[in-house]
Amino acid sequence: MKTQPLILSKDQERRLIAGHCWIYSNEVDTKATPLKDLQPGQPVAIRSDHDRWIGHGYANPHSLICARVVSRDPTQPLSPTLWLKRIHDALALRERLYTRPFYRLIFGESDGMPGLVVDRYGDLLAVQITTAGMERVQGEILAALEQVLRPKAIVLRNDTSVREMEGLTQGVEVILGSPEDTLPLIENDLEFLVSPLTGQKTGWFFDQAENRTRLARYGVGRRVLDVCSYIGAWGLRAAALGAEQVVCVDSSLPALERVADNAARNRLAERVQGRHGDAFEVLRALREEDARFDTVLLDPPAFIKRRKDEKDGVQAYLRLNRLGMELLEPGGLLVTSSCSFHMGRDVFVRTVQQAARRAGRTLQLLETGQQGPDHPVHPAIPETAYLKTLFFRVLPEF
Repeated sequence: MKTQPLILSKDQERRLIAGHCWIYSNEVDTKATPLKDLQPGQPVAIRSDHDRWIGHGYANPHSLICARVVSRDPTQPLSPTLWLKRIHDALALRERLYTRPFYRLIFGESDGMPGLVVDRYGDLLAVQITTAGMERVQGEILAALEQVLRPKAIVLRNDTSVREMEGLTQGVEVILGSPEDTLPLIENDLEFLVSPLTGQKTGWFFDQAENRTRLARYGVGRRVLDVCSYIGAWGLRAAALGAEQVVCVDSSLPALERVADNAARNRLAERVQGRHGDAFEVLRALREEDARFDTVLLDPPAFIKRRKDEKDGVQAYLRLNRLGMELLEPGGLLVTSSCSFHMGRDVFVRTVQQAARRAGRTLQLLETGQQGPDHPVHPAIPETAYLKTLFFRVLPEF
């Protein structure tokens, strides 16, 4: 597909020159560049209104983010050579960080490949494409991944609703090999069976791995509550650290069945039990039962997916954290997370503090975590910094 020029409106290049890579439709000079003439995924050469070079990228006239910068080198357009370089660069970082091949290999904009996520499960790669630009070069991307990593299996996990905003269909497809739906993954010397074909996201939440590792320094006590446990990453970590009773709460019965399987796999079955139901309802029921825990782990899905959800989402985080704190023994540990980009760290801290006041508790913030280094943050793209994990000591009110 031929590269077309894309001309920005006056004074719209500053954010891009600072390092961001998203271009919104209202930032384009549509007289110089009629968006209707561009095809979804079409490569574009981006310039300012006074002809300053910005970069090579791709466009989608049907999306609010109508273009993304991929390469700022005028001599390096979108090509198989560029994909190979970016994948080699991304792999070099992960091999520097990890001794085992379980991590996020490509994290979109932060790895110079906006619209692409690749998770590595040993010899299997789970690939997710979320933009028309990356969809157009899917074949080149997959070929480059095969060349660099020599995987035995590649699965396309294009079953995310984000694709709808780009006019793309959803689906799951096996591209290479005949992978089983379950395979083993190792984290902190615990072995988990994960499902890259059918599990949430791509089967595992690599972004919390560093925070789960940090849990060891605080001591988890005898009784631990893991809310929104999925397949038990946090809960089994707590059991391995010495907790005698871990209650894993999730709304998915298959997820809780996998918790039980993973607990047995790590000889922790006697310490781990599942409780099925809505997180809020289960927490209220536990409160009625006068249940108490030494550690409460809260790792819910994003309550704020769009800015218009912010008010309701903040209230959901407030209720969840209040309920969690009401179940803690004095001096207990609260580990609470938000993966909502639209809830900034400071707002999240204030929300948990407000929950503490309503619960009659006093908080001591011990540590703030973010996503692990296989999800690197691009300093010029705030949207790449989405995960906040807060470690609190919770005391009676004083």
